[in-house]
Amino acid sequence: MSISISKTTINFCLDAFLLCTFLLLCWSSVVIRYVFPPATESEGWTLWGLDYTVWTGLQFAALCVMAAAVLLHVMMHWTWVCGVITNWQRKRMGPSAVVRANTGNRTLWGVGFLIVILNVLGLGIAVAALSIQGPTP
Repeated sequence: MSISISKTTINFCLDAFLLCTFLLLCWSSVVIRYVFPPATESEGWTLWGLDYTVWTGLQFAALCVMAAAVLLHVMMHWTWVCGVITNWQRKRMGPSAVVRANTGNRTLWGVGFLIVILNVLGLGIAVAALSIQGPTP
């Protein structure tokens, strides 16, 4: 006996998971920002046995899980994204224009777009890492 789960059920569960992860990220951010004292003054402070460093780790973990879930969400809707872009191209080029994109091309565009996004993000992190300054004596 095999169990079949519909794509709609998977999408609903993923969306519910994204909502919960987003709420966890928001909640942990508010706790870190408004419940704890500033990071430079937070040594020795704990909330439910967890110190500032653990809370910032929880926040970062929630961010990573949410980013992975968003990526999965976009991957599951990639055909729809490509269809919207194709329709925009048709409207821009006129009704007689023939715009075709096969699955292989859509995948290549998606991987290329992801590579561009990751490179821009990496560049921003590299600029920050190279620009940071220590305290002045």
